[in-house]
Amino acid sequence: MSNPIMRTEDLCAYFDDHQVLKGVNLSIEEKKVTAIMGPSGCGKTTLIRCLNRMHELTPGARMMGKIWLRDQDLLSMNPMVVRRRVGMVFQKPNPFPTMSIYNNVLAGYRLNGIRLKRDEADRIVEGALRSAALWDEVKDALHKRGTFLSGGQQQRLCIARALAVQPEVLLMDEPTSALDPKATDHIERLIVELKEQVTIVIVTHNIAQAGRISDYTAFMYLGELIEYGPTEALFTAPRDSRTEEYLTGKFG
Repeated sequence: MSNPIMRTEDLCAYFDDHQVLKGVNLSIEEKKVTAIMGPSGCGKTTLIRCLNRMHELTPGARMMGKIWLRDQDLLSMNPMVVRRRVGMVFQKPNPFPTMSIYNNVLAGYRLNGIRLKRDEADRIVEGALRSAALWDEVKDALHKRGTFLSGGQQQRLCIARALAVQPEVLLMDEPTSALDPKATDHIERLIVELKEQVTIVIVTHNIAQAGRISDYTAFMYLGELIEYGPTEALFTAPRDSRTEEYLTGKFG
């Protein structure tokens, strides 16, 4: 790969004595969409939770190996700094329920104790909501609670919240699995647009979705990275029989 922004070396992850990731070596190309696929329980979510140091927040969780972010050792960095540079959007939309739309977008700054002047805060909020294709829908309701929005709008608000602190990488854990088809389509189109400004890694159980939006695809099985490469090549000519069986629905 010409220009990986993140890479893992022999990454292993555990919950107590149970090993979830087994020596994963993965390079993530900058300003591209990388999909991580595989059957339930194969380690997809654990992998991306390692990439922004969230895995270690779970009691009994640990990891071994190396993770690099632009040639910096991610595991020796301050975890708060890591999570600003590597943002996360979760499966279920989770706007902070007591906060307005405006304050939800700025939550990353508030949580990190960063004070903003009003005009700067206004600019960040508008920019992030525009990036998340939500500004026109909420610009007259910025001081209403985020929870009054539809599910798809709430997820775009969560994307805006993640983008507001200008991360280099945005991790998404099945961001459309709780949404209806129309909202899913909206988020998929947004993801394709967003790779102009941020590297995206998306966990998806939806094979068709990976085919539609990703540039690269990783296939995981039982904690191992089985196959990884350009999506079109992996979908049309998988090198490993397990990848082919998964793609053709023989298991999953």
